[in-house]
Amino acid sequence: MTYLARLLTILCLACLAAPALQAQNMFAPVVRVNGSVITQFELDQRARLLTLFRAPGDPREEALEALINERLQMAEAKRMGIRITDQQVLEGMDEFAGRTDLTGAEFVQVLAADGVDVSTFQDFVRAGTAWRQIVRDRFGPQALTITEDDVEERIRARPEPGLRVLLSEIILPANTPQNAARSQSLAPRISAINTLPGFAAAARQYSASPSRERGGRLEWLELSNLPGPIATAIRALQPGQVTDPISVPNALAFFQLRALEETQPQAQIQAIDYAAFYIPGGRSPEALATAARLNADVQTCDDLYGIAQGLPAERLQRDTLAPGAIPADVALELAKLDANEVSIALTRAEGQTLVYLMLCERFYKTEDEIEQADRPAVRNALVQQRIGRVAEAYLAELRANATITYP
Repeated sequence: MTYLARLLTILCLACLAAPALQAQNMFAPVVRVNGSVITQFELDQRARLLTLFRAPGDPREEALEALINERLQMAEAKRMGIRITDQQVLEGMDEFAGRTDLTGAEFVQVLAADGVDVSTFQDFVRAGTAWRQIVRDRFGPQALTITEDDVEERIRARPEPGLRVLLSEIILPANTPQNAARSQSLAPRISAINTLPGFAAAARQYSASPSRERGGRLEWLELSNLPGPIATAIRALQPGQVTDPISVPNALAFFQLRALEETQPQAQIQAIDYAAFYIPGGRSPEALATAARLNADVQTCDDLYGIAQGLPAERLQRDTLAPGAIPADVALELAKLDANEVSIALTRAEGQTLVYLMLCERFYKTEDEIEQADRPAVRNALVQQRIGRVAEAYLAELRANATITYP
C-alpha cells in the first residue's frame, strides 16, 4: 500500500470514528451524585431549557444545580416508595404548559423546534412532581399546624416592604423575519454591556423605544408592577448588569439595572395599641431601678396587667388610638419603637412621674378590613410558606449528606 493510500485509509477511519466519539462525549459524565451520573447531554439540554424559560442566572450553572438537586429528590422518592406515573407526568406537563396558554403537546413542539428533547421536559416535570409529594408526605402535617393566632397576626401585620427599580431599556424590533434576525445578532453584544454609558449609547443607536432619546433611561418603577418574567430577570441583576434578551410581542427587550431600593409599605397606620405604666419618683434612681426591674419581667403589654394588679387603676393606661389622637410626645416615642419595645424618655406631673411606655401593636387595616379578611386564604399562604421553608432545609440536608464528585 502506498503512502497516499494509507493516508486515505486513516482519514476515512477517522471520519467514521468522529460521530462515535462525538456521541461518547455527549454522554460523558459531568458529575456523579451518590454514584448516579449526570451526562453532558443532560446538562446541555437542561441549560437550553432554562434559556428558553428565560430563567435568571447563568443557564449552565443553574442547570447543573437543578440536575444535582433532582437526582437527590428522585433518590429520596425511591427510598420513600414514591413512584410518579406516566399519567402524572402528562398532567404535570399540561399544567406547566397551561401557564403559556398551550397544551402539553403544543409546548413539546415548541421545545423541539428549539432543540430540546421531550425527555428533558419529562424529567423536569417528574422530579418536580416527586418532590412535591415528598414534601407533602413528610412535612404536610407539621406545616399544617397553623393556629388562629398565626392567622390573626398575619392579617394585622404591617405590609411587606416593596422594591422599586431604576432601569434603562433597549427594545429591538422583531416584527419581521429580517428584523428578528438582526435583533438576534445584536443580542449577545447588548447583554454583555456592563457600563451605564455603554448601554445608553447602544439604546440611542439601536432601540426602537421612544426612551432611546434618553439613552433608554426610565423613571422609578415598582418591581411588583412589572410582568413576572421581566421582574424575575431584573431581581437577579446587580447595578450595571443587563438582562439576557426577553421576548415580548414583536420585539426583544433588554433591561439594565441602574439602582434598586426598598420602598415603604403603601398602607397607612390606622391605629396604635400602646400601654403606659406610671412610676412615682420621676427620673430618680429608685424610679429608674423600678423600670429596670420591669424590663426583666415584662415581655408584652399584657404582662403589665399582672404588674398593676392591686395598684390604683390610674397607674396603668392602655389605649388603641388613631395616630392623630395620641399626644405628640407619646406619638414621637412610639414612632421609635417596634412591637413590645419600651421607652422611658417621658415624664408626667412636672417630672415627678416616670412613664414606662410600651408599644403593643400597630394596625395597618381598619376593623372592617380585618373582619372581612379571607382567613382561609391567609391560612393557605402560611401553610405554603412553611412548607417551602422546611422543604428548602430538607434539600440542603440531602445535599450535605450526598457524595458529589466531578470527573
